Amino acid sequence: MAKSDHVAVIGAGAWGTALSILLAQKGDRVVLWTWQKEHRDALSKDRENRAFFPGFPLPEHVRVTAELAEALDGASMVVVVVPSDAFRSTFVRMQPHLPPGVPLVSATKGIENDSLMLMSEIIVDVLGPPARPRSTFLSGPSFAKEVAQGSPTNVVVAGFDHDRSVEVQQRFATDRFRVYSSDDPVGVEVGGALKNVIAIAAGACDGLGFGHNTRAALITRGLAEIARIAIAKSGNVLTLAGLAGMGDLVLTCTGELSRNRTVGFEMGRGRSLEQVLAGLGHVAEGVKTAKSAYQLASALEVELPICNEVYRVLYEGKDPLSAVRDLLTRPLKREWG
Repeated sequence: MAKSDHVAVIGAGAWGTALSILLAQKGDRVVLWTWQKEHRDALSKDRENRAFFPGFPLPEHVRVTAELAEALDGASMVVVVVPSDAFRSTFVRMQPHLPPGVPLVSATKGIENDSLMLMSEIIVDVLGPPARPRSTFLSGPSFAKEVAQGSPTNVVVAGFDHDRSVEVQQRFATDRFRVYSSDDPVGVEVGGALKNVIAIAAGACDGLGFGHNTRAALITRGLAEIARIAIAKSGNVLTLAGLAGMGDLVLTCTGELSRNRTVGFEMGRGRSLEQVLAGLGHVAEGVKTAKSAYQLASALEVELPICNEVYRVLYEGKDPLSAVRDLLTRPLKREWG
């Protein structure tokens, strides 16, 4: 095995590319992995991810490969940035090639369909319990485009081992990319996953022509739903008041760069899910996570009215306006308690 001398970034979508640029600009050598050989050839030739992240040249220190073994050999840190539905299969493929003991950083947000596992649970399920203390989870309000542009951004990295999360914090932090550490991976992961579902609802309300009152209420009540799941999964509710909770939720529900908000917005304007996804060109994690959230709420016996209505709109063909009406006409109750 080669000497540890580079960061392996597994996944060459917009976010993986932005993190590769960030790390390379900081001085790391980066090997960026894409699963498509054609995409590798285009990235190597153009030195720009024209398919998923146009307009941002790859720094000299970024090398591209389509071979997992090549990306992982000698890596001093492994950053996984693949869609949630490819997370398990990617770790299965990586397992024989992973350098022992190096930090694992998940920048994937979602809950696996059917198993209802968080990404942290998938890692342990595939690699075994020894992988848990070296696993960390990066989240927070961070559009890839703005990170690559150098806009001041704040995120959080959570780990089960405090020293490991601090190590990863220091590896990523720059004068434009401030990183906080956390010892609550569950809260960070739940916030990162479910905010995408709430953002679909926020987009639908905007598409229906509702105003700021509606959006503010939706974000606030959406945060309450996220907190319920975090508590049920033994996360820390205070985490949801931070960057991975309220911060990421506000960004994704209001920002025009949000893919999940875009899905909801177009459906609120009357387009079908199939039409919206066909024109999106990128993964909108909230579509898959809405199904997981619906199933998880049932399994944990947790009330998620907004998430449940998003599920019905996406998977049962419910009209978005009817979903809003049903949310507003539920029995009245105390805000807390």
